Amino acid sequence: MFKDFQNIWFLGIGGIGMSALARYMMHESKRVAGYDRTPTVLTAKLMEEGISVVFDDDPALVPHEYRNAASTLVVMTPAINNENRQLKYFKNHKFKIVKRAQLLGNISTHYKTIAVAGTHGKTTISTMAAHLLRQSAIGCTAILGGIAKDYDTNFFFSKESSWLVTEADEFDRSFLSLHPHISVITSTDADHLDIYGQAENLIASFNAFAGQTDNDGWLLVKTEAAINRALLEGKRVLSYSLTNSSADVYATNIRYSGTFMIFDLVMPEGVIKKLKMEATGIINIENAVAASFVALQAGVSQEELRRGLADFKGVYRRFDKQVSSRQVIYIDDYAHHPNEIRALISSVKAIYGDRKITGVFQPHLYSRTRDFAEDFARSLQELDEILLLDIYPAREKPIENISSATIYQYIDHPRKALVHKETLLEYLNDLEPELLLTIGAGDIDKLVLPIKNMLEQKYQKPTSS
Repeated sequence: MFKDFQNIWFLGIGGIGMSALARYMMHESKRVAGYDRTPTVLTAKLMEEGISVVFDDDPALVPHEYRNAASTLVVMTPAINNENRQLKYFKNHKFKIVKRAQLLGNISTHYKTIAVAGTHGKTTISTMAAHLLRQSAIGCTAILGGIAKDYDTNFFFSKESSWLVTEADEFDRSFLSLHPHISVITSTDADHLDIYGQAENLIASFNAFAGQTDNDGWLLVKTEAAINRALLEGKRVLSYSLTNSSADVYATNIRYSGTFMIFDLVMPEGVIKKLKMEATGIINIENAVAASFVALQAGVSQEELRRGLADFKGVYRRFDKQVSSRQVIYIDDYAHHPNEIRALISSVKAIYGDRKITGVFQPHLYSRTRDFAEDFARSLQELDEILLLDIYPAREKPIENISSATIYQYIDHPRKALVHKETLLEYLNDLEPELLLTIGAGDIDKLVLPIKNMLEQKYQKPTSS
């Protein structure tokens, strides 16, 4: 598909997945540009790399060279609505328009693909797996859904390697465009019910994705995931877990040593002992179990695995430690599902013990808030202090009678508050938190640096990491 076009125009180029695809196309010697609604750090970096971006959907802003339907492919993110004027222009002039997932699927046909799916965990596992391959003799190209701290990018490119590592996104059934050689399914928790209607339909899509794994490849499934093995005859399927010894792949002998976590990796072939990685939450050992299996199956050696895990710095906005001092710890995290929030808080408590935890949560999507309000309340109640920001709507229009107060009313906790973004810094300054979490997948990330600066100033520039 993409090889038939010289020009690629991205509608929603500033999205994390779209920006990685744009970078890939640049490496394919395509002329690349696009539109996004607002300037961001990502769009600024794309422009620094030579990719033109416009921030108004006026079709007149589309450069002349992208106005030829015979030479220009248009790629759109699901966040672009049908009223977008550029989209209307391209439709009216008979351009070939494909969804982001279709382009990724087309790219993947040129590689042996490792695809990580699941309602949570896929960004960290795919980034960790890509890092392990990149740091080995195997190498890889990677199209990721987060910014790897080790490389400050969501995209790796290798001319030599036959491997592609990517996320497999369940939203809009996007992952059904992929036919991986190695698949990982981390979880099948109910989510995106605005798309699927009910959890059973989501699970059916995950089972369909599982069935698209190559018969001579591997499918690694979290023990709790609702995957029906009866539908996978002829596939090589293994289970994984954090510590469940009934799984085929799991961790054991987990302990802390200074700033590192150490564990043994148990696999059907045997045990790899004393693997270590930075102490960024017990959930990351579970992620490492999956990523390590994937890397080993792709040909990474045990010594390369050992070095790669120890070097892995993580993903921005995933248990992302911003400030660390005697007075205050500040961690930012992308968690936006009740189970992710629960896992985050559990990991924080395991590392930091009795510190009082203050959490600032920005709900993501009106529909998700409506569907999981009580679950959000239960997970947030594990905090010592709960601050709720307004809902980040993303692609959605407001739903009547749905707001952050919908969650607030279910929280049975004496220390809770509804706070506006504009007054959050002042509120936090008065609170003097011991351990602060900012949580959410919306634009709460724009508050991270101001919060960090405020805390460093307040506590006379503590050591940050």
